[in-house]
Amino acid sequence: MALEKAKATVSSNPVVIFSKSYCPFCVRVKKLLDQLGARYKAIELNVESDGSDIQAALAEWTGQRTVPNVFIGGKHIGGCDDTMAKHEQGKLEPLLIQAGALASAA
Repeated sequence: MALEKAKATVSSNPVVIFSKSYCPFCVRVKKLLDQLGARYKAIELNVESDGSDIQAALAEWTGQRTVPNVFIGGKHIGGCDDTMAKHEQGKLEPLLIQAGALASAA
């Protein structure tokens, strides 16, 4: 059930961050996306009644149990370090534009 819910959320939103509200790495990724002006859906696993089930399902699906667990355009990006590295390499904004989460700078 939790896996289906996670997959449905990912498939129906351009950007999804599975997060915990108190996690500094999650805050960092959300702040970066806010600064870029990207639209995203944050699922706070520590607030969701089935958050631990979703986190376990994400680990099964992606091999990553930690948060943030970032998806862009339905594709698993990874965590904070992965997301920041993509940004530093100039690869994050094109992914966000392609997913429809960010208007083109053109």
